[in-house]
Amino acid sequence: MKLVVGLGNPGNEYNFTRHNSGFLALDYYFKTHKLSWNENPKLSAIYAKDGDAIFIKPQDFYNLSGKAVSEYMRYYKISVSDILVICDNFDLEFSKVRFRSSGLAGGNNGLKSVDQYLKTSDYARIRIGTGNDELRRKMGDTDFVLSRFTQEEKEKLPEILNEVSEKIDDFLER
Repeated sequence: MKLVVGLGNPGNEYNFTRHNSGFLALDYYFKTHKLSWNENPKLSAIYAKDGDAIFIKPQDFYNLSGKAVSEYMRYYKISVSDILVICDNFDLEFSKVRFRSSGLAGGNNGLKSVDQYLKTSDYARIRIGTGNDELRRKMGDTDFVLSRFTQEEKEKLPEILNEVSEKIDDFLER
């Protein structure tokens, strides 16, 4: 069993914000793979099960995502090596997609939460580059991650999300 986690914030006001890149990536994956989401009030995430894979979008807000990850990991008895977390990264140039089999949280509070709850950082992650230094300097980090993509960036999203989908499939096949 594998667990694929998209990080983001619940609520329509956060749709298409940089911080919701993980949610956006899973929604794109679901659309292209014809999957649909379910709600589970006992575990704090929207989820779906497809074969040997469980997909979740934690609903406790970005910085508290680790709770849902640990709940699903325990409930389904999933090994840390079978977890993939997808998140944004404003230090990575926009449109860059980086896969790592483990690593540090850096400044990403969602990954810090996952690390805290799992007591390790030895899980795979895909970082989606949302960097836009000029805009980030004008807005500050908090407002920047909660901002929506520019029109030019929106036009590039399908290509980026397709690359993320391929990396998800690669993870699930290994």
